[in-house]
Amino acid sequence: MTMCSLLVLVLLLELLAPSLGAQLPEGHNEEDNVSSPPPIATNGQPFPWDQMRLPETVSPVHYYLLIHPNLTSLDFTGAVRIEVQVHKDTSTIILHSKALQIAKAELLAPEGPGSLPLQVLEYPAFHQLALVSNVLLVSGWVYEVRLEFSANLSDSFHGFYKSSYRTTSGELRFLASTQFEATSARAAFPCFDEPAFKANYTIQIRREARHIALSNMPKVKTVELPGGLLEDHFDTSVKMSTYLVAFIVSDFLSVSKTTSHGVKISVYAVPDKIDQTEFALNAAVKLLDFYDDYFDIPYPLPKQDLAAIPDFQSGAMENWGLTTYRESGLLFDSSKSSASDKLGITMVIAHELAHQWFGNLVTMQWWNDLWLNEGFAKFMEFVSVNITNPELQVNDFFLGKCFEAMEVDSLSSSHPVSSQVETPSQIQEMFDDVSYDKGACILHMLRDFLTPEAFKIGIVRYLRRYSYQNTVNTHLWDSLTNGRLKEEFCSRGKAQSGWFSGDQLDVRAIMDTWTLQEGFPLVTVELRGRQVRLSQERYLKTHDPSQKEGFLWQVPLTYITSSSNTVHRFLLQTKTDVLYLPEEVVWVKFNVDMSGYYMVHYEGDGWPSLTSLLLTNHTALSSNDRASLINNVFQLVSVGKVGLDTALDLSLYLSKETEIMPVTQGLGELVPLYKLMEKRDMVALENQMKDFIVDLFRDLIDRQTWTDEGSVSERMLRSYLLLFGSVRNHPPCVANATQLFKKWRASDGNMSLPSDISLAVFAMGARDPEGWDFLFEKYRHSLHTSVKSRIKSALSISPLQHKLQSLMEQSLGGEVMKTQDLPHVVISVSRNPKGYKLAWDFLRHNWHTLIKKFDLGSHSVSGMVTGVTNQYSTREMLDEVRGFFGSLSEETGAGLRCIQQTYESIEENIRWMDHMLYVLDESLF
Repeated sequence: MTMCSLLVLVLLLELLAPSLGAQLPEGHNEEDNVSSPPPIATNGQPFPWDQMRLPETVSPVHYYLLIHPNLTSLDFTGAVRIEVQVHKDTSTIILHSKALQIAKAELLAPEGPGSLPLQVLEYPAFHQLALVSNVLLVSGWVYEVRLEFSANLSDSFHGFYKSSYRTTSGELRFLASTQFEATSARAAFPCFDEPAFKANYTIQIRREARHIALSNMPKVKTVELPGGLLEDHFDTSVKMSTYLVAFIVSDFLSVSKTTSHGVKISVYAVPDKIDQTEFALNAAVKLLDFYDDYFDIPYPLPKQDLAAIPDFQSGAMENWGLTTYRESGLLFDSSKSSASDKLGITMVIAHELAHQWFGNLVTMQWWNDLWLNEGFAKFMEFVSVNITNPELQVNDFFLGKCFEAMEVDSLSSSHPVSSQVETPSQIQEMFDDVSYDKGACILHMLRDFLTPEAFKIGIVRYLRRYSYQNTVNTHLWDSLTNGRLKEEFCSRGKAQSGWFSGDQLDVRAIMDTWTLQEGFPLVTVELRGRQVRLSQERYLKTHDPSQKEGFLWQVPLTYITSSSNTVHRFLLQTKTDVLYLPEEVVWVKFNVDMSGYYMVHYEGDGWPSLTSLLLTNHTALSSNDRASLINNVFQLVSVGKVGLDTALDLSLYLSKETEIMPVTQGLGELVPLYKLMEKRDMVALENQMKDFIVDLFRDLIDRQTWTDEGSVSERMLRSYLLLFGSVRNHPPCVANATQLFKKWRASDGNMSLPSDISLAVFAMGARDPEGWDFLFEKYRHSLHTSVKSRIKSALSISPLQHKLQSLMEQSLGGEVMKTQDLPHVVISVSRNPKGYKLAWDFLRHNWHTLIKKFDLGSHSVSGMVTGVTNQYSTREMLDEVRGFFGSLSEETGAGLRCIQQTYESIEENIRWMDHMLYVLDESLF
């Protein structure tokens, strides 16, 4: 999963509650108490702290943690000894605890008669405990806090939670695993659950002999206890944040290898699936060796475990030394898994292993700078896999991440990459496309700007300087600014092909414009002879011009022209500027390969010239350049900068396109147009639009073979096209897919289908009740997550409404379809013309269950909210959506950012349909 800290402490009155017999953290004044009464603990006494963030009065040094999960009763007990350093005289220690029953609390002073009882006050609203001592804790001393506690294993996907699976014989087995990021370590043991409170951990886990225990560090010994229990003792960890602590008790098996740097890599999975772990093991060995060399900082632990958890909400988690994954993110079978499975598994492993340095070794100070973890890990996925696995062609897919980020970032409800957050739900909301994908894209832009060599030097300097520490944005920019750049860069006037060579480049000044304000720039280009007139404004899908005011970026522009394919560079630092070309040109293309996180509008003859180029010689531009033109021109229609006819004219060149990014981007811009019409019952125009798209790609679809041949990009493109052709009833696709499904079904599913085309085959089979039921049974019994994933997708795009309803209910129940997959199922059903109302009704009726299971503010919840509603385009549906979300309380999600994004998206759809339908009607008929 995988921010400048604002630890501005408001300390309390010395004697807020004399009956407590304690000196409390200082800081509140009398006026504060008058206007804001103190919170009340569960026992009715005043709680001695009223801030969501913990005070800095004390900090943890070392945790000695004992955990004993019972996989029969599905609960756990534990004890923790926390060595704490006192920084200011106090008698109260404030720390986190969530839904834990505290049985005992004691204090051990460095000098004294022994342990002293601590009074325990609880304030559940902030997940906080106050441990109140009768003696003063003296600044500079180290004390030991001892707590005993118990709780049920969580029914959710966070904290210390239960997971289960069925063996091939049908036996139901349980395991217990952790997911602590962002604020759930406190649900497993009392702790200082903020990233800046780093400490060492010595962990012991009790278990039955039939299970194994895993944690961040290697096991050093196992002790036999009375009653047949075993107690595993793990080595002391390096200094780390609470959210990276991890432990698992299960019956997993493992396979292992050792990297060239001497690190033991092990992959763990349920026994029936251990034969699907070899690919991940080899990928992890290769990638960890790469990072060891690239960062020139040795991986600091002796082992790295990768565990496939049967129930897991996110894609994976970077716990130090024990990364955890969905089974689909780790398990691979060469005879069953597709090209996209191979790419996806490699990428997710690359992401989590990058975190071992970015996030674990160097950690953001607070969650407002989550992007320092996630943006870097997302960016390093592409850097590492491109070098270690060039056959996967990852560069073909990076562009899609920028388009996804821009979709969210073009709304007024977006947020800066670095945003202030406080509550757990606000923190959860930071795990979004802005932190991950925009973070990665602006790092990619910066790397291109500085050169890869200078960028690498800077980030290695950053990692070395702040190892085992916490950082803010400015630490990164300072590390990247140190040292001079070799080539020249032009900031005004004449364009150069390199970088500025005089004074040191101020990376912070440039990058603050990208991280401290939301959105991104639209750069308008007008070619007048040798002059290129430039201007910038915020790209925003709103008709309120005031929301575009006050935004200015330092934009590292790149461009090529009809006369030169050399990449020229120009730093746009003002609202308007002019650059001069050495000669007049027919066309100019800015944002070469879309290495920059900005959109471009070509005024005057700009768009017609580029359209003409694409129609006559599209390979004169790279596939990324072509994809970016498709994206930009259609997005500019949305804000009224170009007409829809201009965008459709440019899209006509796609009939000659063969590369994956332009093709998928073309489909990504055109398909939503008829999806909007599906919700308005505009059958005639909808069918015309569908026919237009099929005709555009007909030749390319017909050239596809129903095999697994070719490169990864060719295979993934084939999968997209054949599924599209089948769903759109293109006769050759329908005939082939139907015939293959009949043969596969006649073999009782034993016939080997080419993996890449199986989704199209399953989709055709799911169109009738018998085929749907057959697929569902195959899903029930399959041991291959990749096959299950494709069957699940096929079932969700069936036209059978009663089956769609059943599918969502099955996913919520979790018996056959895992509840972890419910968000994907609901979103997929919502995109189905026969299912969009079903999905909306399901989301409303099960809202309270969903936010409890998936956590308020989580990516799962926000994905369902926006995914289910973002194709509505009528006032009636907007009113219905507003009515439901408007009825929620703050505790049940009223303040979620995704709800504001939903309102904006529907309003934008309404505007688009009202203004563009007549153009579309004229263009297609």
